[in-house]
Amino acid sequence: MTTYIIRRLLYLIPTLFLVALITFVLMHSAPGGPWDRDLSARQVDARTQELLNKRFGLDKPLFINTSGGNPLDSQFLNYIFGAVRGDLGPSYRQRGMDVQDILFKPPEGKPFWQSRFGYSLRLGLIAVFMATLFGIPLGVVAALRRNSLVDYISLFISTVGISVPSFVLAIFFIIIFASRLKLVKIVQQDWSSPGAWLVPAAILGFGTFAFITRLTRSTMLEVMQQDYVRTARAKGLQERVVVLRHMLRNSLIPVVTILGPAVAGLVTGSFIIEQMFSFPGSGRAFVQSIQQRDYSMIMGTTLIYAVLVAVANLTVDLVYGFLDPRIKVGD
Repeated sequence: MTTYIIRRLLYLIPTLFLVALITFVLMHSAPGGPWDRDLSARQVDARTQELLNKRFGLDKPLFINTSGGNPLDSQFLNYIFGAVRGDLGPSYRQRGMDVQDILFKPPEGKPFWQSRFGYSLRLGLIAVFMATLFGIPLGVVAALRRNSLVDYISLFISTVGISVPSFVLAIFFIIIFASRLKLVKIVQQDWSSPGAWLVPAAILGFGTFAFITRLTRSTMLEVMQQDYVRTARAKGLQERVVVLRHMLRNSLIPVVTILGPAVAGLVTGSFIIEQMFSFPGSGRAFVQSIQQRDYSMIMGTTLIYAVLVAVANLTVDLVYGFLDPRIKVGD
């Protein structure tokens, strides 16, 4: 087990390096730069751009310094060396703030959950909780009442949830319930109220809810055909006991294993929903950094998201080994 974990963590090093390299290349291939406009959308003169580039090291070669001196003194390698030390660099657009402060530092006197990353993490956890809370019961009922009206409704909901992106659902919701009916407020929302989180969390987690429903239904149908289920019923056990202890317990193993990637996926994929609902999370900050060409913010957020996804996948592999003794971790 320990050897397997160490090996997976070592695999993470080239993975993160490749993620950083691809992000760096795409970032510098995009037109424009961080100094094209200042915060008031005014054009920055050439002299000021030159001073800013020198201050933040953007006047150096991108990958290898071939102009003399230290060949490793380049933009990409300097960022990698800083990231290894835990320094994701200063923000180019938010003066006096580092990337770590923007993402992880809450307002004065507030807990971590009040930071940008804390907001996004809470939104992802709430979305997964709601998806699990409603998806598993619906999948179980659909399997137990196969080919019934409930089964067809669950199939329709699952198809819509899997095929329609969350931002499309958000657009329809905003147009109908916010713009036309005026039932909900999108801008200037009070995020200290628990009720304000329900709508973005529900829309964000609708796809996961649909997937959990389909997965629970299919695994339940498979488990229902097993011999131990027939044996339990032959012993005269109550149907409730057969469903809860024998069928549901074994059918939930695949569902549990997707919860880790689901949380990581919802946290890292929530930036469109956060932008549309003016949600103060790290996803919205990431979108703004792309619009402003804040290179260090883009690189830092991408690396953090990559680490989150990798850790979630590793956790699922370990949990799967514990839940199903037939699976040997490391195989």
